[in-house]
Amino acid sequence: MTEELTPAEAYAAARRRAAEEATALAPFRALYDFELDPFQIEACQALEAGKGVLVAAPTGSGKTIVGEFAVHLALAQGRKCFYTTPIKALSNQKYADLVKRYGADKVGLLTGDNSVNSEAPVVVMTTEVLRNMLYAGSQSLRGLGYVVMDEVHYLSDRFRGAVWEEVIIHLPESVTLVSLSATVSNAEEFGDWLDTVRGDTEVIVSESRPVPLWQHVLAGRRIYDLFEEETDHGGRGPGRREVNPDLVRLARMENSRPMGGRDRRRGREADRERERRQRSRIWTPGRPEVIERLDAEGLLPAITFIFSRAGCESAVQQCLYAGLRLNDEEGRARVREIVEERTSSIPTEDLHVLGYYEWLEGLERGIAAHHAGMLPTFKEVVEELFVRGLVKAVFATETLALGINMPARSVVLEKLVKWNGEQHADITPGEYTQLTGRAGRRGIDVEGHAVVLWQRGMDPGHLAGLAGTRTYPLRSSFKPSYNMAVNLVDQFGRHRSRELLETSFAQFQADRSVVGISRQVQRNEEGLDGYREGMTCHLGDFEEYARLRRELKERETELAKQGAAQRRVAAATSLERLKPGDVIHVPTGKFAGLALVLDPGLPAGRANGHRGFEHQDGPRPLVLTAERQVKRLGSIDFPVPVEALERMRIPKSFNPRSPQSRRDLASALRTKAGHIAPERHRKQRSAAADDREISRLRTALRAHPCHGCDEREDHARWAERYHRLQRDTRQLERRIEGRTNTIARTFDRIVALLTEMDYLRGDEVTEHGKRLARLYGELDLLASECLRDGVWEGLNPAELAACVSALVYEARQADDAVAPKLPSGKAKAALGEMVRIWGRLDALEEDFRINQAEGVGQREPDLGFAWAAYQWASDKGLDEVLREAEMPAGDFVRWCKQVIDVLGQIAAAAPKENSTVAKNARKAVDALLRGVVAYSSVG
Repeated sequence: MTEELTPAEAYAAARRRAAEEATALAPFRALYDFELDPFQIEACQALEAGKGVLVAAPTGSGKTIVGEFAVHLALAQGRKCFYTTPIKALSNQKYADLVKRYGADKVGLLTGDNSVNSEAPVVVMTTEVLRNMLYAGSQSLRGLGYVVMDEVHYLSDRFRGAVWEEVIIHLPESVTLVSLSATVSNAEEFGDWLDTVRGDTEVIVSESRPVPLWQHVLAGRRIYDLFEEETDHGGRGPGRREVNPDLVRLARMENSRPMGGRDRRRGREADRERERRQRSRIWTPGRPEVIERLDAEGLLPAITFIFSRAGCESAVQQCLYAGLRLNDEEGRARVREIVEERTSSIPTEDLHVLGYYEWLEGLERGIAAHHAGMLPTFKEVVEELFVRGLVKAVFATETLALGINMPARSVVLEKLVKWNGEQHADITPGEYTQLTGRAGRRGIDVEGHAVVLWQRGMDPGHLAGLAGTRTYPLRSSFKPSYNMAVNLVDQFGRHRSRELLETSFAQFQADRSVVGISRQVQRNEEGLDGYREGMTCHLGDFEEYARLRRELKERETELAKQGAAQRRVAAATSLERLKPGDVIHVPTGKFAGLALVLDPGLPAGRANGHRGFEHQDGPRPLVLTAERQVKRLGSIDFPVPVEALERMRIPKSFNPRSPQSRRDLASALRTKAGHIAPERHRKQRSAAADDREISRLRTALRAHPCHGCDEREDHARWAERYHRLQRDTRQLERRIEGRTNTIARTFDRIVALLTEMDYLRGDEVTEHGKRLARLYGELDLLASECLRDGVWEGLNPAELAACVSALVYEARQADDAVAPKLPSGKAKAALGEMVRIWGRLDALEEDFRINQAEGVGQREPDLGFAWAAYQWASDKGLDEVLREAEMPAGDFVRWCKQVIDVLGQIAAAAPKENSTVAKNARKAVDALLRGVVAYSSVG
C-alpha cells in the first residue's frame, strides 16, 4: 500500500509536474512510445537551459534522441538547426527519419552531391559542407541556433578529423553545440576543451548499455561463455569478471601438443588417440556452420565482421554453396519485391556487370555482404532488408560499425587481427567495443551476443581484456592546411588566426601533456638552487671553475676516443694484409698466443682473390691455434696491429673438422715458429701530452682562485650534481618547447610558404589566395597551381576529368610495379605537368620544413584512376570501364563522386575570362554523373 502524501507534499509534487509540463521537453517526450533514459533527460534539460552538451554513450544507446531534441527546440523557437554527420549514408538516413517526423517542407539535405530544400529550418549535412559554409560566410548561417555533430569522435580520423575541429572553433558564439560521441575514455578532457572554446558545456557520460551484452567463444560445436556466469550479469554487474575455466582448459589442451620424436610417439599411442578425440571438439567452424549454429540457438540476425572485402563476398558464396536458406517463400517474395523496386532505375545491361543476380539470390536466402566496394544502392538495400528482418546474416567489413543504424541480435568476429594499412595488428579494445556494440536491438532483444570464433593459439585472457576494457581515447588529428590558412587570414588576419588555432583540441591536448613536465622542471629548478648553494666557494666563482674541469675532462675523453679509433683502424688494416699461411701472435683474449691463418675472413668485396667468409664489420680471420683449436677471431682479439711472424704451407689435405689433421698442423706450427718471440707493441705517446687546448685548460685551472680551496672536491661534487640536473632540466624544457605552440608554428611555416608564392601579402589574401580558398581537399595547393599555370586549358571534359582524378584518387595498396594506363595526347601531357608541379611544391615544402609525415603538405598525385575517369566521361559502357579499371563498382562510384565534387570546386574557382576550364569542368560533371554514378545517389 502506497504511503499517502501530506497536503504540502502533494502540492509540491503538483508544482513539479506543472513545471515539467511547461518545458519544451514534455511535448518532446510524448513523441516517443518509450520512456527516455536518465542520461537522455539530463542532456535535454541542459540543452533547454541554454547549455551546450557532450553526450558520450555506447552504440545503440539512443544518444541521437538528444540531437532530435535540438531539432525540436530550434523549430519551437523559430530558429535553424543543422544536423551534421560524417558520411553521406548517415545523412540520408537521418534526413529520412526527420522528414517522417516533421515533413519534407521543414527538412533539407546537403551532402555534396545532393541538395534538397537547402533553406529549410532543419538541414541534414555532412560536416565538410558546414565547414565550407562557415569559410564562405554563407547566408544560410543566419538564424542558426543549434548544430548537432553526430559521431563527433570522428575528429580522431587521420584524414578528415580536422574538419570537426574547424567547425567547432569557427561556429558563431550564438550557436548551441550538441556533440554526440561513442563511449570515449577522455570525455571529460574533451568536455573541458568544449567548455573553453564554446562556453558552458555539460558533459553527460553513460557507460551502461540499454541491452546487456553477453560475450561468447564458438569452438567446434559448442558456444562457451567468455566469463563465468555467476560473476557478472552480461557485462553490466559490479562483480569481478573471471574468465570461463573451460576456455582456459581448452587453450591449455590445444597448446600442449607433444613435440617428441618417433620413439616417444610409439610409446603413447593410447594417449594420442584419447587426445585426438578431445581435440575433435576444438576447431574453427566454417562460415555456413557458424550461421546454422547461431540460427539453432536463436541468435540471428547476426553481423559477422570479416576484415576483408573479398572475405565478405566469399562468405556469401560459401553459404549459398552450402544450401543455406534463412527465408521462407513469403520472405523470398517480399525481398524480390523490395529489391526490384529499389533497383528499377538501374539499366538492364548494367545488372550483369554489377553481379545483381548473384546478389539477389543471396538476399532471397537472407544472406548478404556489406562493404565499401559495393554499389551504394546495393548497400542501402541490404541495410533496409536487414532492419526489416528479411536479411538475417550479413558479412561486413568494419566500416559498418561506423554510425549506420543497423543493429543485430548477435555480432560475430572471425579474427582479432586486422590489416591496418601497414601490417596485421591486433584490434584495440576501442575497436572491439565499436564492433560488438552493434549486438542487441533496443526494444526487440532482451540481450545482445558477441561471438568470437576460436582460432589456434587464442588466449582467452587476452580476449577477456579486450571485452572488459573501455579504453577508447579521443585524440585530435588537427593540422593546418593551405586552404585553411588563406580562409583564416582572409577572415581574421594572421595574428587572430594564430590565436584561433591555438584554441584547437590538438593544442589543448599537447598543452595538458606539458603540465606534468612543467611541474618536474619546477622541482628541478628548486633542486638547482640547493646545489648552487652547496657549491658556493668563498674564494671565487666555483661554477666557472667546474666548467673548466668539465671542459678538460671532455677534451681528454675526446682525444682518448680518437686514439682508440686510430688504433682500431690500424689493427683492422693490419688484419686485411693477412693471407692464408701467415703465422701470427694473437695479442689478447681467450685464444692469445701462436696461430696460423687459414682464411683472412675479409669483408664483402675485399677478399683479395681469396674465397673468404664475408663480414660487414671488418676482417674476421679463421685461425688454427697452437693448442689445435680452429676459431674465427674478431677485432676484439686484436686491440693493436698484428704482423706475420713467419709463413707456412697449409696442406691441401688439411680438414679443420679432423682432430688428427688439426693435431698434425698445430705440431708443425709449433716446430716452425714456437721459438719466435712476438714483437712487443710499444705504447705510443698520448695525444693529450701535446694538445694545446689541454695545456690551456690545465693552466687556467691552476690559476683559478678556487683551485686552492681546502673544500674544493666537496664543492666539485655539488657542482657535478648541479650540472647533471641542469642538463636534465634543459632536455625537459626542449620537450615543452616542442609541444607548445606546435599548431601555431606549423601555421607560421604554411603562411611563410604561401607568402613566398604570392598567395598572401601580410594580412591580405591575393587573387591567387582567393582561388585557393575555394579549393578544399588534400591537394588544394596543387589544384590552385594548376589553375594558375593554365595546365588544364584546352582540355576537353573527359581529359579534364582524368586530370582532376589525380587530385583525389589514392590506391588502396601502393603498387609501383606497373605504370597506370593513361589517356594519350593533351591529357597525358597535362598529367605529366601536374607531377612536375608537385615536385616543385615538394621541394618548396622541404625548404619551409612542412612535413608530410606529420599530415601537412601535398602528397604525390596518384594517376591510377585517370583512365577509368576518362573512359567513363567519354561515355564508355560500365562493363568495359570496370573491367579495365579492375575495380569494384562501389569504389568506382565513390571515386567518381569525389572527382565530381572537386570538379565543382574547380568550376567555381577557375578564371571566368579567357579560360575554358570552368565551362569544361561543369561539362565533365555532367559526363560523369550518369548511369551507375547518378542512380547511386539517394536523396
